[in-house]
Amino acid sequence: MANFLAQFQTIKNTSDRLVISVEDVSDLWPTVKTAFEARLPFKRASLNNKTRNPVLVETLPAEFILTTDSRLRSRFPQEQLLFWFREPYATVVLVTCEDLDEFKTILKPRLKLIVQNDEREWFIVFVSKAHPANDQANKMAKKVYAKLEVEFSSKKRERCCKYDMHFPEANFWEDLESKITECIRNTLDRRVQFYEDEIRKLSEQRLMPVWNFCNFFILKESLAFMFEMAHLHEDALREYDELELCYLETVNMTGKQRDFGGADHGDDQAAILNPGNKALTQIVQEDSFREFEFRQYLFACQSKLLFKLNRPIEVASRGYSFIISFSKSLALHEFMRLAYLIGYGTDIERSPVNSASLSLLPWPKPAVWPSVPADASAEVLEKEKLILQTTPRTKHFGIQRKPLPLEPTVLLREANRRRASLSAGNAFEMEGSGFDASTRMSPQKVLGSSMSRTNSSPGNFDSSLDRPMRIAEIYVAAEHALKQTISNPKLLKSLSSSEEFEQKYLELTKGAADNYHRSWWKRHGVVLDGEIAAVAFKHGHFDQAAKSYEKVCALYAGEGWQDLLAEVLPNLAECQKILNDQAGYLLSCVRLLSLDEGLFLTKERQAFQSEVARLAHSEMKDPVHLDVSSLITFSGNPGPPLELCDRDPGILSVTVWSGFPDDITLDSISLSLMATYNADEGVKALKSSTAIVLHPGRNTITLDLPPQKPGSYVLGVLTGHIGQLRFRSHSFSKVGPADSDDFMSYEKPAKPILKVFKPRALVDLDAAVSSALLINEHQWVGTLVRPLNYSLKAAVLHIDTGPGLEIEESHIIEMENYVSVSQNGDDQVQKGGAQIDSLSSEKKFERLTLHDGKIAFPNWASDTPSTLWVLVRAISDTLSKGSSSVTTRRESIVDGMRTIALKLEFGAFHNQIFERTLAVHFTYPFYVSTRVTDKCNDGTLLLQVILHSEVKATLTIYDAWLDLQDGFVHTGQTEGRSNSSFFPLIISPTSKAGILFSICLGKTNTEEETENQPESILNIRYGIFGDRTIGAHPPFTNESTGVDGARQELIFKSAITLQRPVLDPCLAVGFLPLPSDGLRVGQLVKMQWRVERLKDLDDKEVSEQNDEVLYEVNANSGNWMIAGRKRGHVSLSTKQGARIIISVLCMPLVAGYVRPPVLGLPDVDEANIRCKPAGPHLVCVLPPALSSSFCIPVNS
Repeated sequence: MANFLAQFQTIKNTSDRLVISVEDVSDLWPTVKTAFEARLPFKRASLNNKTRNPVLVETLPAEFILTTDSRLRSRFPQEQLLFWFREPYATVVLVTCEDLDEFKTILKPRLKLIVQNDEREWFIVFVSKAHPANDQANKMAKKVYAKLEVEFSSKKRERCCKYDMHFPEANFWEDLESKITECIRNTLDRRVQFYEDEIRKLSEQRLMPVWNFCNFFILKESLAFMFEMAHLHEDALREYDELELCYLETVNMTGKQRDFGGADHGDDQAAILNPGNKALTQIVQEDSFREFEFRQYLFACQSKLLFKLNRPIEVASRGYSFIISFSKSLALHEFMRLAYLIGYGTDIERSPVNSASLSLLPWPKPAVWPSVPADASAEVLEKEKLILQTTPRTKHFGIQRKPLPLEPTVLLREANRRRASLSAGNAFEMEGSGFDASTRMSPQKVLGSSMSRTNSSPGNFDSSLDRPMRIAEIYVAAEHALKQTISNPKLLKSLSSSEEFEQKYLELTKGAADNYHRSWWKRHGVVLDGEIAAVAFKHGHFDQAAKSYEKVCALYAGEGWQDLLAEVLPNLAECQKILNDQAGYLLSCVRLLSLDEGLFLTKERQAFQSEVARLAHSEMKDPVHLDVSSLITFSGNPGPPLELCDRDPGILSVTVWSGFPDDITLDSISLSLMATYNADEGVKALKSSTAIVLHPGRNTITLDLPPQKPGSYVLGVLTGHIGQLRFRSHSFSKVGPADSDDFMSYEKPAKPILKVFKPRALVDLDAAVSSALLINEHQWVGTLVRPLNYSLKAAVLHIDTGPGLEIEESHIIEMENYVSVSQNGDDQVQKGGAQIDSLSSEKKFERLTLHDGKIAFPNWASDTPSTLWVLVRAISDTLSKGSSSVTTRRESIVDGMRTIALKLEFGAFHNQIFERTLAVHFTYPFYVSTRVTDKCNDGTLLLQVILHSEVKATLTIYDAWLDLQDGFVHTGQTEGRSNSSFFPLIISPTSKAGILFSICLGKTNTEEETENQPESILNIRYGIFGDRTIGAHPPFTNESTGVDGARQELIFKSAITLQRPVLDPCLAVGFLPLPSDGLRVGQLVKMQWRVERLKDLDDKEVSEQNDEVLYEVNANSGNWMIAGRKRGHVSLSTKQGARIIISVLCMPLVAGYVRPPVLGLPDVDEANIRCKPAGPHLVCVLPPALSSSFCIPVNS
């Protein structure tokens, strides 16, 4: 089958349309040919693709060919089977007949013979020649056509159509195209099935020795070409894709060594869009094709189909992938760099990409290196002069670079190794042992060693293979061999000199860069711009070179290609230094330091740093701002974040990693903190005013932290300056083992470095004792100080007393650790977040001194609860007032209340302030009440004085006497003193005791009433025994004058008002009965009281009281609502027996037993009023009736 390869290519070149054969039975084709061919190509034909799915073909090209044509007659059966795609896809049979007998005897048998071939798709076109005016002829034509349909059409398929030569029917052409399309579709399906079966058979033999790719190729491309002729381009493209995959598998099969190709004249020019560049017979190799030409042929066929599908973008995309993969194949077959091959490599700037960009010509390395032509002595001499004149340019900063793989060091060895008479061992003996040894040699040493082999004149050539070739001879031999391959005269010209080569190099590089930029492949264009910049730099165009280098460096840095960046960035730095671009040069030096340490030697990195330091401290016009995020990085120290309370300053510790090779001094730094909870909070900077020296690697620095608002903070940006260099860093890019100097956290999101808690209670100041202390005596006031998880080290307490309270500054203030003994015996008490030990292993006590109203806390009280005892004295100028047992005691807690204002300053810088005002209750030791227990017949009154203990301490009464007011006298010789045998009298805390005094009424001297005391004075000499941790205690005495065990006696005085008994009241108040139906919530009721005068008033009393009486109704506002006047005056005669009724409307508000309103007479002493009948203590109020409404007061 492979023998038909040439014929197959010829058929492809001549066949481009589907063939429709015409069987002209009645010699009608010349007559209808013009009309039939006018319908070509067919529009919107429906065909089936390879998967039998219908596809609408917009334009289907076809060609009508008579069956008698030589193109269809001169074919052998084997050819017809192999090239079935060119055979007719439909057969149109043209017939005409004007008589039924003729149809039966002649036409019908002939048609039966024509259509008996089942492999052909056919249909019959009956051509009617009858004139429309001839009715007889028209009728006969219709009868014949009817017989034709009966014989050759069926219910499944219509195979006949009628064509009127004079007036064709309107739907004839549509019917004709439909039948032709149906025939083409059926034929195409049948042939596709045939090719698939044959291809499947060959595919099953692919791993067998008899496998022949050429046979597979002819069948596969025949199927693809058939799809292409039918305009099923998608199916054709798929076949070529499968063919390519199969070919690559065949090429990659091990065990077969094939010629790669590409060594013919003209192979220097690509043919990836020209499938007819070479005939297939020229590239066939045994049972396959050469890879170099065949892969280009396949891609050209695929591109042609993609252009027909109007998909040029996919052509470009596939082209890019094809070039990449094809380049790898070229590299595997040892394609060399042209510049170094002919000796011009040293004139081209070395760069990371010129290894690819200088491969302008695919020139294969032969197994045996070509020899130097006999007449090339002059050329060898010129090459040697060129080599001697070449002086390698040293790079900026003294950077040393390894030679590229195809520089003379390697080329010399490779060329001689491939000499037929030399082995690999000979080559190693020449240049060292192996490739690595040769690459370690410097170019100067290699050139010297290569030139030392010139034992005679440069023109003395020895064609013997025993002598190794010199580098100049290798250049000349390669150049002559290349000239035999190159077909492009312009490329040949570029090999004539290094200047021409450089010009060609720039031309191709600029063209490629422009095409990349125009196609929006910016990155590839930028890379090639860097190659152009290298040439511009060589010729001194530093401004142009710097602009291109900046783009290349930006690309490499953005992609993270640090190895490539290390090659180009020094060139940019040198351009900037020559152009006096100090800011740019400084940035390049910093970027060089930021690269991986392994890319440069230590001395090279030190040179970078010295340039940075020199420029930073030089006199620059303007400060330079640089981002050094990859050179100076920072993070918080491992572990939990620093925790501070609100308004607390602190010291923040930060780890800074320096990428400088030596120590570097930072004149100042500033580190910003960012709040994580609120973006509007802004950035707060922490500044260091002193210079900081960073050592290479890890450094730990501390910064003063002012008070921050509550929240969580992360590190923001590190800024500072080194001389005129303003730098900033905002990344955490250094990562390494946790125990190494290269470790830096790189957390997303960033770990908080600082947490400032919301305002909370840091300390609690409270009264140590809640019970009352003695008034007018020196008493210890205890203040409990509780630190709440916060240190009170060096805290200062300011003490300020309120009115009626004084502190003697000369007195000592005592402080002790707090010990709380709970009733249940618990070992610990927790209160307000403070841990309080009830049992202390060590008692701590210290005496402090008050200076200017403040005291300083000792160190031991910084984290433990403590009690501060301050000696104070509450001053009161009034005497204690006693009361009668018949009256209710009315006392106000405010009377004995005193305040102490405390202000505690604590924290590291006394920035925390806690203020609290403590209320301390002071009282007299006793509360006195009196009552007359008995009235003797002789007028003696037994007055009982009841002493109520007001303190939580034991009181001991040593003596008591009573100084009576005017109108009362003592009986006997007691002089107001009780029996001494009763003393000492001990009164327990919160208990009471009574003392009896015998008194009687005396004469009242009205003239001296104002001079004598109006009240009786009770005098008590007592002692107190108590603990200051509980309440009242013995008053403080100066220890220097005190006597151990001495009894301390105190004096207590209380004023008692005694009233003479009133025997004849002047007024009587009586409560009148309530209504019999009772009281109900929400109903008004009239409350009535009767006031009656019991005796006449004398003239003095009449002048004081006149005839008006002031009354007042008192009621609980929650139980009663008063509808009338609650207070007013009523007229009451001064004569005995005078009466008056006082009425007030009231409304009960609650149901149950409640106290009724009470009538009072404010201007009349209670002793002159008799209640008869007395008012009820409680009255019953019924609930409201159903569906009744009432009003209640609303408390606003």
